[in-house]
Amino acid sequence: MNHSPARGLLAPLPLLLIALYALSILLANLTLNKFIPLPVYGMLSVGTIFFAAVFTLRDRIHRAGGLNAVYVAIGVALLVNTVVALLTGTPWRFIGASFLAILVGELADTAVYQRFIRRSWWTRVLASNAVSVPLDSILFTLLAFWGDMSSNEIAQIIFADIVAKYLIAALFAFRLRHAARSAAA
Repeated sequence: MNHSPARGLLAPLPLLLIALYALSILLANLTLNKFIPLPVYGMLSVGTIFFAAVFTLRDRIHRAGGLNAVYVAIGVALLVNTVVALLTGTPWRFIGASFLAILVGELADTAVYQRFIRRSWWTRVLASNAVSVPLDSILFTLLAFWGDMSSNEIAQIIFADIVAKYLIAALFAFRLRHAARSAAA
């Protein structure tokens, strides 16, 4: 396992990425119960649009600061989001669902990413997202909305969340990868 930071946890890039990571999760949590009905099937949580960036940001934190920086990012995001949720009067159901989904999804993603650490960046990203995206979407949606929404609405939210997270994360990853290659040239 790669526990040593590549450039150091306190280097500017890991700190910036950790801040963006926590901010993305915060924006997602602040908009988690606002939905956009999709034309054919699905209800997309506005929070999903922000949360999709989390997957790629975490993968970039791996590269810039190592495994310890990822653990710090997860801890910072959990702390910031829990404090803000408490200050804004967010229902306990959403706080608990968010906390557990972030903790379980992000740690699962990190474990898969580390398992493929010697493979290409794309392999690590695709493999880790294949586990964490559905895990996070299903866990959060069931915990946050079960009993308040119909099974059909919950299925639509899970479907839209998974599709949107994959698409947005892929676009975000492609853009970051392209920017990194352009900077190296």
